[in-house]
Amino acid sequence: MLSSDPKHFDPTMDEVAVLKHIELNGPMPLATALKRHLPPRLSEHGYLARGPDGSYTITESGRELIRRTEG
Repeated sequence: MLSSDPKHFDPTMDEVAVLKHIELNGPMPLATALKRHLPPRLSEHGYLARGPDGSYTITESGRELIRRTEG
C-alpha cells in the first residue's frame, strides 16, 4: 500500500527489481534505462544517481532500501 506521506517511500516490486539489477550488473546506460522504462521515482527519491555519461547507478540509499525490503 502506498503511503500518503510524501517523505515516505514504499517501493513497488518492479522498483526493487530495478535497484537489484543495477546493483548486480553495474551502471545502466541511458538507452537501456529508456527501453526498460526506468521508474522516475527512484531518481526523485535519491535511490539512483546519474553519472556524467548519463548512465544510472545505485546510491547507498538505494542499497539500504534493498536491505530493508529483504529483511
